[in-house]
Amino acid sequence: MGEGRLITIEGLDGAGKTTLALSLVAALRAREIDVRLLREPGGVEASERVRELVKDPAMRIGARAEALLYAAARAQLVEEALAPVLAAGRWILLDRFVDSSLAYQGAGRDLGIGAVREINRFATGGLSPDRTLLLTIDPSVGRTRSRERAEPMDRLESEQEGFFNRIAAAYAELAAAEPERIRTLDASLAPAEVLSAALQQIEDLL
Repeated sequence: MGEGRLITIEGLDGAGKTTLALSLVAALRAREIDVRLLREPGGVEASERVRELVKDPAMRIGARAEALLYAAARAQLVEEALAPVLAAGRWILLDRFVDSSLAYQGAGRDLGIGAVREINRFATGGLSPDRTLLLTIDPSVGRTRSRERAEPMDRLESEQEGFFNRIAAAYAELAAAEPERIRTLDASLAPAEVLSAALQQIEDLL
């Protein structure tokens, strides 16, 4: 049995996380790596229901409640999917994880990164990614990309410019604090170039 690995993809809305996730999981499978692709919030039934709630633009949810809902969805995902899959020696490619809450709720909602980190440490049992790929993009470009999608923007995507500027700054701080785990990728590059860069950043784990 091989060693299970948890690779997470982070970044602002519109950075291209889903595009990278799909191409990267295909590239890993081509290398005969047994990898499962999951997303947050979601991945298992209870967490998918929380996803519907927190993303509903018609729903009013306070900042603390939002942070706790994301943590609750994450706790269920860890218990039901992440922990058993990793224990079985498989890889997981996860679209968002704790860093998203640190940036979006800790900084974006002004709850404090330390406070949000604590509730997520409890939620995850201390589970940390082996590698995090952070797609960096100018917040205004990310917002433009989000608006151009076919589907309507969700509750968070509809926030104001300052919200996304705080998130981008928080992501930069997190990357500077953990350069070994968090590797930054230029999201303005063509998808094929982003994929190539991502593979380079996880080469040591392959």
